[in-house]
Amino acid sequence: MFASQQAALTPEFRLVTWDARGHGSTRDERLPFTYWTCARDALTVLDQLGVERAVVGGIAQGGFIALRTALLAPERVAALILISTDAHEPTTGELVNARRFLDKWHDDSTRPALAEHLAHWLIGPDDRYRAVWVKHWLSHDAHATEVAAGALHNRDSVLERLPEITCPTLVIHPTRSAVPRAHARTLAARIPDARYLEIENARQTANMTHPAAVNTAIREFLRDQAISRTLTRTHSGPRASGLAARAGQREGRVAEVHSRPS
Repeated sequence: MFASQQAALTPEFRLVTWDARGHGSTRDERLPFTYWTCARDALTVLDQLGVERAVVGGIAQGGFIALRTALLAPERVAALILISTDAHEPTTGELVNARRFLDKWHDDSTRPALAEHLAHWLIGPDDRYRAVWVKHWLSHDAHATEVAAGALHNRDSVLERLPEITCPTLVIHPTRSAVPRAHARTLAARIPDARYLEIENARQTANMTHPAAVNTAIREFLRDQAISRTLTRTHSGPRASGLAARAGQREGRVAEVHSRPS
């Protein structure tokens, strides 16, 4: 999912992608979890890598995790990159539609058509990416999605806590994503140090279908954070300037990106 970002942003920045519980290559006991659980998992990943602070980001559910990571451990999060995500809890209507979708997803006769529909909804007219993801989804146990769906459908709102997030934040909103524009604007407005960018005619997975626009925005944002930290620290005095610059580069050039659940 983040292949375009890996190609464009490294080796200038170190990108670490990981699969959350219930997704990708991560194996668990299929026990219920929340995005707060995943946020603690993210911090554990940073611990294992020996990274004290990182720019944390993600798409959709990855964004839910990134927000909660910043709320749990603000001292570990240097900045946030949030794509196609919001801070709201699901509405009653969304929950009803999701339950209907899952019931049909478990039916072998309807799942292929649903997979095609889901791919078009998330990706758009890009045939190559749609084919890759449809094949990926249909190759997995249909019932394995239940636990991950539980985290999605039972998520809590963090709207009231957004002002607690003081790190620099980049909010990228594809105009044709599943996230209402008003939700994305609210997300950016309530985080004190947030910048907002819209990508026209892009759907949920804009980082795949519109990589040039997304990569440019992320690169400029990360460079700004690295320069800002370096300048701030060098003001502490000449003797500290060399170490401060190097420390700023180490921290500013580690971007930990959450894979979107698949």
